[in-house]
Amino acid sequence: MDRDYLQEALHTFNTNTPNWYGWKKFDEQGNKIPNDQRMNYSNIEIIKEGATMPTEAEVNAKIEELKQEETDKENNKTSAKQKLQDLGLTVEEIKDTFGLWVI
Repeated sequence: MDRDYLQEALHTFNTNTPNWYGWKKFDEQGNKIPNDQRMNYSNIEIIKEGATMPTEAEVNAKIEELKQEETDKENNKTSAKQKLQDLGLTVEEIKDTFGLWVI
């Protein structure tokens, strides 16, 4: 399953007001928004008093930060695997000892 970066990012805002947002079900003209089209920035609605709406730029910046963290983590794993191999460990030793598989 793909990560839902939008919701992960939204959870980092209004941390003192958990579950602060929901998704609009109807557009401004009263038309029902199909479920597969509801989860985007333009359809966020605040459902808890005291919460504030982050800007789209803030949300997008947080999404990019989350994606970069994931990339950095994968790069670190790849680097660690290579360093262990360079030290003479076999693929099986790396896998068995550290739970890392070599790409």
